[in-house]
Amino acid sequence: MAAAGSCGGGRWRGAAVVVVAPFLLAALQLSGAAASAAALPVVINTWAFRKAAETAWRVLQLGGSELDAIERGCGQCEIDQCDGSVGYGGSPDESGETTLDAMIMDGNTMEVGAVADLRRVKNAIGVARKVIEYTKHTLLVGESASLFAVRMGFPYEDLTTQSSLSVYSKWLNQSCQPNYWKNVVPDSSKSCGPYKRPEKVTYKEEETTSQRSVCDHDTIGMVVIGASGTVASGTSTNGAVHKIPGRVGDSPIAGAGSYADSTAGGAAATGDGDIMMRFLPSYQAVEYMRMGTDPTVACQKVISRIQKYAPKFFGAVICANTTGSYGAACNKIPGFTQFHFMVSSPLLSQPTEQVVDCI
Repeated sequence: MAAAGSCGGGRWRGAAVVVVAPFLLAALQLSGAAASAAALPVVINTWAFRKAAETAWRVLQLGGSELDAIERGCGQCEIDQCDGSVGYGGSPDESGETTLDAMIMDGNTMEVGAVADLRRVKNAIGVARKVIEYTKHTLLVGESASLFAVRMGFPYEDLTTQSSLSVYSKWLNQSCQPNYWKNVVPDSSKSCGPYKRPEKVTYKEEETTSQRSVCDHDTIGMVVIGASGTVASGTSTNGAVHKIPGRVGDSPIAGAGSYADSTAGGAAATGDGDIMMRFLPSYQAVEYMRMGTDPTVACQKVISRIQKYAPKFFGAVICANTTGSYGAACNKIPGFTQFHFMVSSPLLSQPTEQVVDCI
């Protein structure tokens, strides 16, 4: 079952889908059924990335930790190249290169490991975890992150594929449209670069809208609540297609891409990171839950806050608290009226795809 405007409903063919209106999801969870101790552990992840959900759930069932589940679950998407927006061989930048961003967060210690603009190393979430385990840092970037990865035993591998080369070639043949430049010469809306500042700068007032296509499902974001209420979160992505080299979005930024706090809950965001990271949506959602707000309502409040400044942004947020209650919300725009996400819990016979109507 494909959602209206979901772009590629084939991903969901043959899978059971639970469609829940936002107000109904909140009501069901407030009734206590989903908030009981029996509802733990819980794994929730963005989009219908079923194998990632199954992998994370299996890790927990075999006695692995919440961080293990995050690493293996997001790592599965890196292997599967989920929607071409996670892992190698997708989202080439305007030089044709694929680079990776990832983060992982321990809600017990509040430690974060993250990498951004990672090159020639496929297992970004694995490298991010090594940042926690073997350094006193939080975020490593670019070539230095790649060198760190090699020191940690990760092999150099080519992230370019025939598919990513084809995407890049097609973009060049379309006069490099779309791209992320503005107020430059030559006119970035009509031709390729290289671009530079004009001698006389005339800034155009532009409405804050998403450059991202609703078909670019980008990040996998995942939240794991363990049997004892311990929280971990993580993300992995290859970022915005045709991005300016060096661009880093929300995914590897704690509080933006994801956030975990074992005293409150966890959240993860997906969508137009350039807009969403300005609002720290994952951190904000967790703080709402800390105040007792239901996870569904917490997600909705985060989306509503961004809407005030960027009503046409593309994005969604998933939330889960330490009781096992969970929810999601998304911004309704043309072509994106529903958001699909995965949930695994003892109340479900298997990892289950759920759908929420956007607001």
